[in-house]
Amino acid sequence: MNRREFLTGAAAGLSAAYLKPAALGATALDIPALTQKYKATDTVVLGKTGIRTSRLAMGTGTIGGGGGSNQTRTNALPRLLLNGYDNGLLFFDTADSYGSHPDVAEALKHVSRDKVTVMTKCDSRDPKQARANLDRYRRELKTDYIDICLMHCLTEDDWTERYRGVMDVFSEAKEKGIIRSHGVSCHSIGALRAAAKSPWVEIDLRRLRRIHRVIVVNRFDCCSDRDVPLVVQLRDAQGNYHEVARRTENFNRVTLDFPPQEATAVKLVVPRVTAFHLANVQIR
Repeated sequence: MNRREFLTGAAAGLSAAYLKPAALGATALDIPALTQKYKATDTVVLGKTGIRTSRLAMGTGTIGGGGGSNQTRTNALPRLLLNGYDNGLLFFDTADSYGSHPDVAEALKHVSRDKVTVMTKCDSRDPKQARANLDRYRRELKTDYIDICLMHCLTEDDWTERYRGVMDVFSEAKEKGIIRSHGVSCHSIGALRAAAKSPWVEIDLRRLRRIHRVIVVNRFDCCSDRDVPLVVQLRDAQGNYHEVARRTENFNRVTLDFPPQEATAVKLVVPRVTAFHLANVQIR
């Protein structure tokens, strides 16, 4: 079976909405222009690692943990990854805790391994277990090497001292060609500051962003009343959501400003039963 045949058929469980400009009617979208044009498929070099890949990675861990995620629960994740690959997305993001290694392995069967960047993450804080995990990850992913491996979900300010043993395991694995690069995913400001100071960190996947504005563009062809009241919620480093802005009147386009805050995610909520669909969202 070739890759094209593998993609053929219904991807049950996957749902997506893509609105082409024509679907929005003739009304212009008054969205501030970017100072430079970027594309998800742009080729970028990740820091000083020399790894060249697409600007946008395909994640596999939405609501992920305990060996599962929204993507793995679709039972169609390999198709999703291959569809992205066909459209120029060459960066597969996985993690042990997402349970998505087998799905990534299935997708890798149908592509050129050297064309794809695979990043995974290790939750172990014990050096011996971390070393064993790297071997297990390669078996699960069915690959001889892993492009990027991160220490996952760090929150401690002193992680560079506390987990020096795991850092050494990753450094040794890089020297042996087991991984090409190492780094961290930070889930607190303290951990992020420590990562910024550490020369060991080559890849820093941060969860925190300073946000002060959300711009929402509604559909122009119909149904603007379906998306109110619109509530903007931010998630803090501890995983708690709180409301920062609300729109109670119908809108075509609305800019919601609030005091700048560090957040790991933005959630748009309509607190009633409705069909919720938007044309465009920008986060600043």
